Amino acid sequence: MKPPIFIIIMSTVILGTIMVLTSSHWLMIWIGFEMNMLAIIPILMKKFNPRAMEASTKYFLTQATASMLLMLGIIVNLLLSGQWTMLNNPNSITSNMMTIALAMKLGLSPFHFWVPEVTQGVPLSSGMILLTWQKIAPLSVLYQISPSINPSLLMAMAIMSVLVGGWGGLNQTQLRKILAYSSIAHMGWMIAVTTYNPTLMTLNLVIYITMTLGTFMLFTLSMSTTTLSLSHTWNKFPLITSLILMIMLSLGGLPPLSGFIPKWMIIHELTKNDMIIAAMLMAMTALLNLYFYMRLTYVTALTMFPSTNIMKMKWQFENMKTMASLSPLIVISTMLLPLTPMTLALL
Repeated sequence: MKPPIFIIIMSTVILGTIMVLTSSHWLMIWIGFEMNMLAIIPILMKKFNPRAMEASTKYFLTQATASMLLMLGIIVNLLLSGQWTMLNNPNSITSNMMTIALAMKLGLSPFHFWVPEVTQGVPLSSGMILLTWQKIAPLSVLYQISPSINPSLLMAMAIMSVLVGGWGGLNQTQLRKILAYSSIAHMGWMIAVTTYNPTLMTLNLVIYITMTLGTFMLFTLSMSTTTLSLSHTWNKFPLITSLILMIMLSLGGLPPLSGFIPKWMIIHELTKNDMIIAAMLMAMTALLNLYFYMRLTYVTALTMFPSTNIMKMKWQFENMKTMASLSPLIVISTMLLPLTPMTLALL
């Protein structure tokens, strides 16, 4: 893709999300979603091959269906209230329609089937945008309509998403699919707390995006796409591999890494609102995510493949400038736990 075309397409993706974030008019929000969806498809097909075309088609069909359902909810809300403004709380019918449409856009269970397939079919850089930037707009709309959302519907989708994210990733060998299932589980954690404390959902989103960005960038540096290729990187790039493993354990929510903070605070918030059974279920299923990340760590760190001394010394020639630019992401992804008391005070 030529640089001017890429810049125009990326600008449209960013502008679409900013329109959704800043608008209070339902029609402008819908237009922002459409701009974002139509501009992301060429990015998904950046490396043109049948697999990328299939992934882009699946993404387009799912997002178009979600947009249609969202527009239906907006029109019904307009007929009932006579207003386009978002500040006017929709009734239960329109609220449920909009929630389901946004759940399809986010890839929440039971509308999650497209997420692993699309992520696996696109390059690492496109997958990174898909699992980070593309989550911001739907979550911002959920944040704004959270007072009128049915909590039981959200909690049911949240528990299913955490379950699917845990079980789905267990037998995967493709790293992009593992991150896709991890994304489904993280989205479940975020929407579980949306109706009780939307600010906590925003904190979870920021930490999730930081960890996922760091993971994808390190995968790109080490050229790893499968568990086998990741296990071979220990001989070639020991520093990068050790950082990948640390961030992946943080994604799994292992204390005392940063990924533990949102889980801890969400469980605290749910128990405070008498959702003890839901909190217990989510905490138990979160162990499934941690299990497959621990298994990756074991495969990579504790098994050394035969290599020459030159390969073992290759760490000296790793690109230190790139590592220096990634260091803030890595620090935020792993070492934020001491700031938890301050975060609780702010919330």
